[in-house]
Amino acid sequence: QLQLVESGGGLVQPGGSLRLSCAASGFTLNDYAIGWFRQAPGKEREGVSCISSRNGGTDYADSVKGRFTISRDNAKNTVYLQMNSLKPEDTAVYYCAADPILFRRCRLSFHEYNKWGQGTQVTVSS
Repeated sequence: QLQLVESGGGLVQPGGSLRLSCAASGFTLNDYAIGWFRQAPGKEREGVSCISSRNGGTDYADSVKGRFTISRDNAKNTVYLQMNSLKPEDTAVYYCAADPILFRRCRLSFHEYNKWGQGTQVTVSS
């Protein structure tokens, strides 16, 4: 069964860090583009970062550039999102998702993805 499971969310103070994990089962993450998305209450889901299949090319939303880093551990079949210098506006439920088509360059549009995890809550507050 194809499955994505996020973990690593929590409550952190402004300026703090968290690392989110997206573990895959039933398929090989390296063969598909993987995206991280977030959705805050009352707002649309937005793309945060993504990593392409194979060559590992990455993309970031302007709002997180220089603060977030996406990476992939093929041995663990897991994609990570390292989040530093967190701000209250980063508060949201974070989701990872997989592109249904093999070997594509990643995109930050959630319409491109059809396999989603259950989400993990990130709250940035003092």
